[in-house]
Amino acid sequence: MRIIIATVIVLINFILQTTLFQHLAIQGVFPNTALIIVVSYALLRGSKEGCIIGICSGLLFDIFFGTTTGYYGLLFFIICFFTGKSQKNFYRENYLLPIIFCTMAAGTYETFQFVSELILRKNGNILFFIIKILLPTIVYTAIVTVPIYRILFGVNEWLELKEKYKYRLF
Repeated sequence: MRIIIATVIVLINFILQTTLFQHLAIQGVFPNTALIIVVSYALLRGSKEGCIIGICSGLLFDIFFGTTTGYYGLLFFIICFFTGKSQKNFYRENYLLPIIFCTMAAGTYETFQFVSELILRKNGNILFFIIKILLPTIVYTAIVTVPIYRILFGVNEWLELKEKYKYRLF
């Protein structure tokens, strides 16, 4: 059941992010909801499940939008691995830590994008990147993290409750 729900969440997010959320862009910047979902899964379920969701979501983006296979999958895997290691050290009901981790992940993601752009194309303006791309993306991602994390937290609590009482007779 958990696998089916996670697959549906990743697919719905992919469809919404590539179609509807493109129209919610503010000055060309929109939140990376796939990154929010994989970081939230890593925080809620741990490093192992977060990495699996991260690889699947990243490979989905690689297949449809990437020039090389595995770039986004590896990037999401690394972010989820380090995020999931702190899963046991916080209360899931606290919304501050997911916001912090999602903003750090968004900053890491955009920095990796900028560095790969710099290496491959040998052009990049660091000041433009920081002011026009990095800071707005971090702020927008922090704002969108709260409702998405709340939805995933509710789904996770429902699934854990269902798994807890699965083998109960009455």
